[in-house]
Amino acid sequence: MDPVSADVIIDRPREEVFEYLADIANHAEFCDHYLVDWRLTREDSYGVGAGARYKIKTPVRSRYNFGDSTLVEVAPHQIVERGRMGKFNRILTRGVYELRDHSGGATRVTFTFESKPKFLSDRLNEKLGASWFKRKNKKALTRLRDILEEDRGRGTRPSVAGGARKPASAFRFRPDLEQQS
Repeated sequence: MDPVSADVIIDRPREEVFEYLADIANHAEFCDHYLVDWRLTREDSYGVGAGARYKIKTPVRSRYNFGDSTLVEVAPHQIVERGRMGKFNRILTRGVYELRDHSGGATRVTFTFESKPKFLSDRLNEKLGASWFKRKNKKALTRLRDILEEDRGRGTRPSVAGGARKPASAFRFRPDLEQQS
Protein backbone atom coordinates (compact mmCIF):
# COMPACT_ATOMS: atom_id res chain seq x y z
CA MET A 1 0.00 0.00 0.00
CA ASP A 2 1.23 3.47 -0.72
CA PRO A 3 1.89 5.35 2.51
CA VAL A 4 -1.18 6.96 4.05
CA SER A 5 -0.66 9.88 6.42
CA ALA A 6 -2.72 11.80 8.93
CA ASP A 7 -1.67 14.66 11.16
CA VAL A 8 -2.96 16.67 14.09
CA ILE A 9 -1.76 19.56 16.23
CA ILE A 10 -1.76 18.85 19.97
CA ASP A 11 -1.54 21.68 22.47
CA ARG A 12 1.10 19.93 24.59
CA PRO A 13 4.92 20.06 24.59
CA ARG A 14 6.67 17.60 22.28
CA GLU A 15 8.36 15.86 25.22
CA GLU A 16 5.00 15.05 26.84
CA VAL A 17 3.56 13.70 23.59
CA PHE A 18 6.73 11.67 23.02
CA GLU A 19 6.58 10.07 26.49
CA TYR A 20 2.96 9.08 25.89
CA LEU A 21 3.61 7.57 22.44
CA ALA A 22 6.82 5.77 23.48
CA ASP A 23 4.65 3.50 25.67
CA ILE A 24 2.93 1.14 23.24
CA ALA A 25 0.29 0.24 25.84
CA ASN A 26 -1.06 3.79 25.44
CA HIS A 27 -1.72 3.20 21.72
CA ALA A 28 -4.70 1.02 22.63
CA GLU A 29 -6.33 4.03 24.30
CA PHE A 30 -6.64 6.03 21.09
CA CYS A 31 -6.77 3.22 18.49
CA ASP A 32 -9.39 1.01 20.13
CA HIS A 33 -12.08 2.08 17.66
CA TYR A 34 -10.47 -0.14 15.00
CA LEU A 35 -7.75 -2.14 16.81
CA VAL A 36 -9.21 -4.30 19.58
CA ASP A 37 -8.22 -7.14 21.93
CA TRP A 38 -4.74 -5.76 22.59
CA ARG A 39 -2.12 -7.95 24.26
CA LEU A 40 1.39 -6.81 25.11
CA THR A 41 4.31 -8.95 23.95
CA ARG A 42 6.33 -8.21 27.10
CA GLU A 43 5.82 -6.58 30.50
CA ASP A 44 7.84 -3.46 29.78
CA SER A 45 5.70 -1.57 27.29
CA TYR A 46 8.04 1.42 26.97
CA GLY A 47 10.74 1.98 24.36
CA VAL A 48 12.54 -0.09 21.76
CA GLY A 49 11.39 -3.71 21.68
CA ALA A 50 8.00 -3.08 23.25
CA GLY A 51 5.24 -4.64 21.22
CA ALA A 52 1.58 -5.58 21.09
CA ARG A 53 -0.78 -7.86 19.22
CA TYR A 54 -4.33 -6.87 18.31
CA LYS A 55 -7.33 -7.66 16.16
CA ILE A 56 -8.24 -5.27 13.33
CA LYS A 57 -11.97 -4.44 13.07
CA THR A 58 -12.34 -4.18 9.30
CA PRO A 59 -15.64 -3.60 7.46
CA VAL A 60 -15.35 -7.08 5.93
CA ARG A 61 -15.27 -9.95 8.40
CA SER A 62 -12.27 -12.20 8.08
CA ARG A 63 -10.53 -14.69 10.29
CA TYR A 64 -7.18 -13.16 9.29
CA ASN A 65 -7.65 -9.66 10.70
CA PHE A 66 -4.84 -9.77 13.24
CA GLY A 67 -1.72 -7.69 13.51
CA ASP A 68 1.25 -6.96 15.70
CA SER A 69 3.56 -3.99 16.12
CA THR A 70 6.93 -3.56 17.78
CA LEU A 71 8.69 -0.26 18.47
CA VAL A 72 12.00 -0.39 16.61
CA GLU A 73 13.15 3.22 16.85
CA VAL A 74 12.36 5.63 19.64
CA ALA A 75 14.03 9.01 19.11
CA PRO A 76 12.88 12.38 20.47
CA HIS A 77 11.31 13.44 17.15
CA GLN A 78 10.28 10.09 15.70
CA ILE A 79 8.82 6.78 16.81
CA VAL A 80 8.90 3.90 14.32
CA GLU A 81 6.93 0.70 14.69
CA ARG A 82 7.19 -2.37 12.48
CA GLY A 83 4.89 -5.32 12.37
CA ARG A 84 2.91 -7.83 10.41
CA MET A 85 -0.75 -8.35 9.66
CA GLY A 86 -3.12 -10.30 7.46
CA LYS A 87 -3.28 -13.93 6.50
CA PHE A 88 -0.41 -15.86 8.12
CA ASN A 89 1.16 -12.49 9.09
CA ARG A 90 2.64 -12.22 5.61
CA ILE A 91 2.03 -8.47 5.13
CA LEU A 92 4.85 -6.33 6.52
CA THR A 93 3.80 -3.01 8.07
CA ARG A 94 5.55 0.16 9.14
CA GLY A 95 4.12 3.07 11.12
CA VAL A 96 6.00 6.30 11.81
CA TYR A 97 5.01 8.99 14.30
CA GLU A 98 6.82 12.25 13.54
CA LEU A 99 6.75 14.87 16.27
CA ARG A 100 7.52 18.48 15.38
CA ASP A 101 7.38 21.60 17.52
CA HIS A 102 4.58 23.94 16.54
CA SER A 103 3.87 27.54 17.51
CA GLY A 104 2.77 28.30 21.06
CA GLY A 105 4.32 25.21 22.63
CA ALA A 106 2.12 22.82 20.65
CA THR A 107 3.24 19.69 18.79
CA ARG A 108 2.40 18.56 15.26
CA VAL A 109 2.04 14.78 15.16
CA THR A 110 2.10 13.09 11.75
CA PHE A 111 1.42 9.36 11.51
CA THR A 112 2.36 7.56 8.30
CA PHE A 113 1.33 3.95 7.73
CA GLU A 114 2.57 1.76 4.92
CA SER A 115 2.53 -1.94 4.18
CA LYS A 116 4.26 -4.36 1.89
CA PRO A 117 1.85 -7.06 0.71
CA LYS A 118 3.32 -10.33 -0.48
CA PHE A 119 0.72 -11.55 -3.00
CA LEU A 120 -1.57 -9.98 -5.59
CA SER A 121 -4.63 -10.85 -3.49
CA ASP A 122 -3.14 -8.92 -0.56
CA ARG A 123 -2.40 -5.92 -2.80
CA LEU A 124 -5.98 -5.88 -4.09
CA ASN A 125 -7.40 -6.00 -0.57
CA GLU A 126 -5.15 -3.15 0.50
CA LYS A 127 -6.08 -0.98 -2.48
CA LEU A 128 -9.69 -1.32 -1.38
CA GLY A 129 -8.82 -0.60 2.26
CA ALA A 130 -6.41 2.35 1.89
CA SER A 131 -9.06 5.04 2.39
CA TRP A 132 -10.47 3.10 5.36
CA PHE A 133 -7.03 3.04 7.03
CA LYS A 134 -6.58 6.76 6.38
CA ARG A 135 -9.94 7.59 8.03
CA LYS A 136 -9.23 5.38 11.02
CA ASN A 137 -5.74 6.84 11.50
CA LYS A 138 -7.13 10.40 11.35
CA LYS A 139 -9.73 9.52 13.98
CA ALA A 140 -7.01 7.90 16.12
CA LEU A 141 -4.93 11.09 16.06
CA THR A 142 -8.00 13.17 16.93
CA ARG A 143 -8.62 10.86 19.90
CA LEU A 144 -4.94 11.19 20.86
CA ARG A 145 -5.35 14.97 20.93
CA ASP A 146 -8.49 14.68 23.08
CA ILE A 147 -6.70 12.38 25.54
CA LEU A 148 -3.62 14.57 25.91
CA GLU A 149 -5.36 17.96 25.92
CA GLU A 150 -8.60 17.24 27.77
CA ASP A 151 -8.03 13.80 29.34
CA ARG A 152 -11.23 12.44 27.78
CA GLY A 153 -12.05 9.55 25.50
CA ARG A 154 -9.49 7.13 26.91
CA GLY A 155 -9.84 3.50 25.96
CA THR A 156 -8.65 0.57 28.05
CA ARG A 157 -4.93 -0.04 28.55
CA PRO A 158 -3.91 -3.58 27.61
CA SER A 159 -2.00 -5.94 29.83
CA VAL A 160 0.29 -8.90 29.38
CA ALA A 161 -1.74 -12.08 29.05
CA GLY A 162 -1.68 -13.84 32.40
CA GLY A 163 -0.99 -10.72 34.49
CA ALA A 164 2.15 -9.29 36.07
CA ARG A 165 5.12 -11.62 36.37
CA LYS A 166 7.37 -9.74 38.75
CA PRO A 167 6.66 -7.75 41.91
CA ALA A 168 7.82 -4.40 40.50
CA SER A 169 5.79 -4.49 37.27
CA ALA A 170 6.02 -0.70 36.90
CA PHE A 171 9.76 -1.07 36.26
CA ARG A 172 11.07 0.73 33.17
CA PHE A 173 14.41 -0.40 31.77
CA ARG A 174 16.43 2.60 30.60
CA PRO A 175 19.83 1.72 29.10
CA ASP A 176 21.09 5.31 29.44
CA LEU A 177 20.91 4.99 33.25
CA GLU A 178 23.11 1.87 33.15
CA GLN A 179 25.86 3.69 31.24
CA GLN A 180 26.10 6.59 33.73
CA SER A 181 27.18 4.32 36.60
